[in-house]
Amino acid sequence: MSNFTFGDVDEIVCQHTLGEFRFFPKSNESFTIDSGGIRANDDANQVTSNGQMMSQLNRVRWAIEGSVAIDASGSTERDIKRLAGHPDLGTWTFSFLNGNIRKGKGRPVGDLQSDSNAGTMTLKVSGGGELETI
Repeated sequence: MSNFTFGDVDEIVCQHTLGEFRFFPKSNESFTIDSGGIRANDDANQVTSNGQMMSQLNRVRWAIEGSVAIDASGSTERDIKRLAGHPDLGTWTFSFLNGNIRKGKGRPVGDLQSDSNAGTMTLKVSGGGELETI
């Protein structure tokens, strides 16, 4: 029987040459997960003049994105900026309340903007290869 139990991301840990970093997701918020790998491009115009389908295969990196809590001192934001700008990739582990654990080697990517009213910021972590389920 399949297990269709889902829920919050409980904890995010990054093992890096700079040290170990822990981030705490906001409760009841969705995380977008893209496990990466090879995809067929979705282009309706990829067809020959006689109607045969053309396939364009591309490799995409894995990514997880969602809201994490920030502290008033700004240390969460500083840590994420340090990890984003460092040449070494970290090993990221995402633990879910249902017991699922995802793991990949990557770094924070994209905008690093916090919400002072909600006390959160969006964290997007991405890396090469595929996100592993352990």
